Amino acid sequence: MDKDIETTTGLHGGQCHCGGVKFSVKLAEGFDKPVRCNCTMCRMKGAVMVFAEVGSIAVTEGEDLLSTYQFHTNVAKHHFCSRCGIHLFHQRRFDPNLYGVNVAVLDGVSPFDFDEVVVLDGANHPKDSGGGELKVVAKVRVDWL
Repeated sequence: MDKDIETTTGLHGGQCHCGGVKFSVKLAEGFDKPVRCNCTMCRMKGAVMVFAEVGSIAVTEGEDLLSTYQFHTNVAKHHFCSRCGIHLFHQRRFDPNLYGVNVAVLDGVSPFDFDEVVVLDGANHPKDSGGGELKVVAKVRVDWL
């Protein structure tokens, strides 16, 4: 990473833009493996994500403001603030035991803090074609001037 971000799997705080929804999360792999996805939803929201196991996210404030969006197979659950619209985290379709957490909503973290972000091929999701692993289609590298 380009900046000094806590890379452990310790507890991290996060919130939406308006501050209405606040949560804490214990990351499964810290900030070591940030990803993006090219599925229709992720491509439009543009989030860089890290992962947390189900049960490791605790909404500490504003649970009544948390809304959920589902589409296609209705397995993935995309959670966002109903007031400001910011995507916070989603339960993954590929592995429903994991959440993808939007790094931009975590305290002290920016999606621009990472030197490299892997892009997963959610547009050609393996669960649509009989199984297998999600393929990496790109590695986006940031070289700051």
